[in-house]
Amino acid sequence: MLRVVDLIKQYRTGDRALKGVSLDVPDGQVMALIGPSGAGKSTLIRCVNRLVEPTSGQILLNDLPINKLSQAQLRRARRSMGMIFQEYALVERLSVMENVLSGRLGYVGFWRSYTRKFPQSDIDAAFDLLDRVGLADMVDKRADELSGGQRQRVGICRALIQHPELLLVDEPTASLDPKTSRQIMRLICELCKERGLSAIINIHDVMLAQMFAERIVGLRLGEIVYDGPPEGLTAEALTDIYGEEDWTATIRNADEDDGGEEAVDDQDYAAPTPDRDRLAGMT
Repeated sequence: MLRVVDLIKQYRTGDRALKGVSLDVPDGQVMALIGPSGAGKSTLIRCVNRLVEPTSGQILLNDLPINKLSQAQLRRARRSMGMIFQEYALVERLSVMENVLSGRLGYVGFWRSYTRKFPQSDIDAAFDLLDRVGLADMVDKRADELSGGQRQRVGICRALIQHPELLLVDEPTASLDPKTSRQIMRLICELCKERGLSAIINIHDVMLAQMFAERIVGLRLGEIVYDGPPEGLTAEALTDIYGEEDWTATIRNADEDDGGEEAVDDQDYAAPTPDRDRLAGMT
């Protein structure tokens, strides 16, 4: 379980991005983090794995005090926290397989990481993940040849090959079309369920959050102003989070199909059985 207690992030200018945020994320829960730009959503996610150093407060992952770890201890702890980025953060000139295997750099020795010589077990795991997300036929493609949805799936595989206990997901659908956005959110939630992972997903799309997350936390000016189930996002709650507006079109009808059984028919998901011998040279 992740526990955040009275987390504060104050910048040198005196501005506070987070003002005493406290929350628990139980094992296996997918939580959506919503709020206007500047509310502190990305800061909160990045404080959890200390890409941003918090000013004060506690961050506990299975009782391990993340905010008190040395740099060496933090490197080991980050293995338990997979990060999926808005801008994918792939190495453009490297292949899909090499980008996925980069998620294992915290586990292999220096020379293996330097020469990109990974154990066969890691390569097998990468093939399995790429097959699961529908990219098994693209292992040799360079990252800069992929669509946005394909890049995001590579980023998901790279995070999962770490075998994390917690996924931190920063705006996974910001650059994607509506259909691909649904597919990516569905994929993240399915993978979390399959692997028993907790996840915090920073997302601007309120309806996507309602459609896929079990719990929604709303931030405004660095403070939690809503913490509850998707169906609790009333017009009043959305006004507390974002300010006065007509929220009629945003509030999801409970009778709407969440798309859970929606067929995935785009070519991104068409993938043959992978040939695992093709990358034997990487072992």
